[in-house]
Amino acid sequence: MRVVEVSTFVAAPLGGMTLAQLGADVIRVDPIGGAPDHTRWPLAPSGTSLYWAGLNKGKRSLCVDLRSQQGQEIVTRLITDSGSDGGIVLTNAVGRSWLSYDALVKHRADLIHLQINGHHDGTPAVDYTVNAAVGFPLVTGPQGHADPVNHVLPAWDIACGLYAALAIVSAERHRRLTGQSQRLSVALYDVALAMAGNLGFLAEAEVGKAARPRLGNYLYGGFGRDFTTRDGGRVMVVALTGRHWRDLVAVTDLGEAVSALEGALGVDFSRENDRFAYREVLAGLLQRWFGDRTLAVVQRQLTATSLLWSTYRTFSELVDEHVAGIRTNPMMGVIDQPGVGQHLAPGSPLSTGGPERPRPVRAPVLGEHTNEILRDELGLSESDIDALRARGTVASGKVRR
Repeated sequence: MRVVEVSTFVAAPLGGMTLAQLGADVIRVDPIGGAPDHTRWPLAPSGTSLYWAGLNKGKRSLCVDLRSQQGQEIVTRLITDSGSDGGIVLTNAVGRSWLSYDALVKHRADLIHLQINGHHDGTPAVDYTVNAAVGFPLVTGPQGHADPVNHVLPAWDIACGLYAALAIVSAERHRRLTGQSQRLSVALYDVALAMAGNLGFLAEAEVGKAARPRLGNYLYGGFGRDFTTRDGGRVMVVALTGRHWRDLVAVTDLGEAVSALEGALGVDFSRENDRFAYREVLAGLLQRWFGDRTLAVVQRQLTATSLLWSTYRTFSELVDEHVAGIRTNPMMGVIDQPGVGQHLAPGSPLSTGGPERPRPVRAPVLGEHTNEILRDELGLSESDIDALRARGTVASGKVRR
């Protein structure tokens, strides 16, 4: 299927890229010179946005003057005239009535239109404001910390983008069965609010009348925490099940101490609730074992257990060419991105069970496919395209290494 994407920032571009990695022909439409996210950090030494390149892999790029009537007509035609597999638009643009469902469905009766909003009423929001409004920054961070702590991962943007991709796939299937158009929308705030409810945060506050405390790096409701090794390494260890807990006690040789503690306190640490209630006492016992050993020794001994654990790594350590790490992951591949050069990049996290996964495809240069799209999809001649370019209605980009 073909999807026309008019978008900025994270959620909508991620939705489009997800569809592209599943095999859709995704045409990203940008204003001439690029949308506000085209130069967003982080940047390569050349000034090319690594962020933009990362979220637009596998798409085609068309640059159009979106303020001009002729430019709007080109995008409208691209959305509505592109055969049985077209008629699909993904956008988070606001204030463009010509790009709305009501305007486009007049040109195509089986239109699929997905609008990403900040709030369900159309008012704007971004991940940071939504996160603040839903309450997560006030339960994130170290114990006793008074100020909100924002998370650097745009979790709601990510979830919203994946919802958008799923909605379009579902809508396209529905259209094949019914021939009906569909007007879809998903709001960033609603995604965050839904997950706060799905995870029990809202019910905990309403029904349990409980204010969830900050726990630092402890796992809420069970036992998990980070520990420091003798040589300064740091390991996150999680004991979710009874088997995990038994293995943790066994590998650290704390069976007698834990049994004595259970007897003294009248508790049973095979129960998750008791492990959580006395997490600080247990962590104190365990820290001594970790602190007496080097990271290498700890890794070797934990590997022989069923425990869930990992060392802490920086992004630089992840991409270190001297460490196998992510380079052996079949999702990862090397792309040659113009303005960036060769570097590791992910394909789709989904695996279809075949011997090889599709390799990642680089992002386009802004306007790289303008001529191709106007010629092949809209049937314009080279002279027509030249005239549009001369009037400033469209722009073409060239790949420069």
